[in-house]
Amino acid sequence: MAIAKMKFVRVYGPVEKIDEFISVCCLTGQFHPENALEYMSSSLDFTTLSGENPYSARIRRIEELANVAGTELDDSVDISNHVPTELDEEKIDAMMEKMRSFHSLHKELTDEIAHCDSEQEHYSHFRSLTVPIKDLVEGRFFRFRFGSMPKEYADKIENSTPGVPFIFVPCDRTQKSVWALYLTPRENAEKIDRVFASYYFDRIHIESEAGTPAEVLEVIERERNLLVEALKKLDGEIADYWNEMHVKVNALYTYLKRQSAAFELRRFASTDRKGINFNFVGWVTAESEEEFVNAATGIEGVSCEVSTPEENANAKPPVKLKNHLPFRPFEMFVSMYGLPSYGGVDITPFVAITYSILFGIMFADFGQGLLLTIGALILSKTKGYGIAKIMVPCGCCSMIFGFLFGSVFGFEHILDPVFQKVFGLPGKPIDVMDSVNGVLLMAITIGIVLVTLAMLMNIFIRLRGKEFGEAFFSENGVAGLVLYSALVSCIVKFMGSITIIPTPVCIAMIVISLPLLFCKELLIDRIDKKGDGKVESIADFVMQNFFEVIEYILSYFSNTVSFLRIGAFVLVHSGMMMVFFSLAGSPESPADVSIGGWFAIALGNVFVMALEGLLTGIQSLRLEYYEMFSRFYDGDGRSFTGVGSPQKNTMIKKIKRLAGRHLKSSQS
Repeated sequence: MAIAKMKFVRVYGPVEKIDEFISVCCLTGQFHPENALEYMSSSLDFTTLSGENPYSARIRRIEELANVAGTELDDSVDISNHVPTELDEEKIDAMMEKMRSFHSLHKELTDEIAHCDSEQEHYSHFRSLTVPIKDLVEGRFFRFRFGSMPKEYADKIENSTPGVPFIFVPCDRTQKSVWALYLTPRENAEKIDRVFASYYFDRIHIESEAGTPAEVLEVIERERNLLVEALKKLDGEIADYWNEMHVKVNALYTYLKRQSAAFELRRFASTDRKGINFNFVGWVTAESEEEFVNAATGIEGVSCEVSTPEENANAKPPVKLKNHLPFRPFEMFVSMYGLPSYGGVDITPFVAITYSILFGIMFADFGQGLLLTIGALILSKTKGYGIAKIMVPCGCCSMIFGFLFGSVFGFEHILDPVFQKVFGLPGKPIDVMDSVNGVLLMAITIGIVLVTLAMLMNIFIRLRGKEFGEAFFSENGVAGLVLYSALVSCIVKFMGSITIIPTPVCIAMIVISLPLLFCKELLIDRIDKKGDGKVESIADFVMQNFFEVIEYILSYFSNTVSFLRIGAFVLVHSGMMMVFFSLAGSPESPADVSIGGWFAIALGNVFVMALEGLLTGIQSLRLEYYEMFSRFYDGDGRSFTGVGSPQKNTMIKKIKRLAGRHLKSSQS
């Protein structure tokens, strides 16, 4: 429920020890590197370490080898007990040549099979011919043409009588095309070919084969079967060869990727012009400080200095959230909006509690909540999905509010006996469809409470950051809270004749808070020293702040009314289930449901869970971001990126991302 404390480390040592330092200290996932030149005086004659990555070429060759083999490499295998350096360049080249020969033969066989398939398709349309193809193709006096044409043009050809002789023989018809041949005397072949071309005759070239089309098809089928058997045998040889070598290749690939990642980290270091010593800086958590220092100073010639962020005035420490297990999944939502600044307040617990409650109210059904919880637990355990972990507490809250609303898979009165016998109530505490106004009033009340909490959190965060002007005089500070409370009290009294705050007190609160908000810019500039506190134009100042005060009042109203969507979704959820229950005959209990009714109810539950679950999740997050976060949360922190995480493909990506970012900043 806090932000992890950071320590700034500065490491010095001889350049020849930098690779050992990186391998030992920087690839544990607990070190966040920074561009060393940014933390050194420009008067010192230091520069960045440069050089081409010596591992990139070998990595590309191995990736090319895997591509030829048609497989994927995994750079997260365990090589802690084995450094796979025995595969040298010559062996990799030999493997590459072997795989290329396999690949070439595989392509040749595949092309031959495709050719057989094409020939089969062509000859199959002329199976009805009983004349040997060779006799037709090699005729002395006539030209034979095989092909296909659109059905409508084939009908025109059959009914036409051109001035030259030809014979049109349809052999096969499909829904859109006619496969046919035509013959004509040799001296008229060119003219008839032009005629058929105008009718979109798509000619195919039939080779001079001995035998009828049916006999030729049998020969092609036998050839194709032989080719398929040869291809299967080749695939087996490729698989056996790769299975024999892929373990060593994959281990070498993992080793080279990690060495490449370590080399990329050299870009963060600086060195003197003579290249004798290196300087490396970065951040570690306070918990891992001792382990890091011991590892660094254990390298001969390497020394390490540790300081706090406060001792480095220009440093901006990265942020690493540190929450208990139930709240940890909700760090994803906080990070999506933006991390808090270092030394700020981690709002993850607030998000976890409010988001789960809002989701549970809008998705209130005991049975559906139970299924959601079970499904989310299974996915979180088997797949590790972050959103599934978030849905577990949301499903539990859905069960709680579904119990209060008395809804189980859409059955609205199935829990009445429980409330009657256990709690002594006449029925369920809340009947959604019989108390629509009550549900909407509940939603507005929730909105008032959460907006007030957001303002209180803003006051706390500003006071903690010593921004006293913002804490007392901003629209989300004490002045804004006083005005909001007075406006809420006045509206409640007007709508329901309920007095929360006496009217004279409300008037006094409004009279005091409005001028403070009107002058908030001057007050905040003076107190927090954010400006000179002077007004260039009185007319512009009055006009601007007059409309800003009106905007504050409208935002209080719109933010509060926005929470009506909670009540709306509660009603929509129940209303949609009522529709499907009406299709099932409006049963009061499971005993009254027919077989067809069970189908309608099951379909309704699946539909509502899918649609309402998605919409409820989105709307809950919208309320968090727009109605609450905007009042107290800045989200201007930067993430702690500990390189060397053992997760697949994350280490090299993190290092390259950090390196790119810091190289840009150093160039600017």
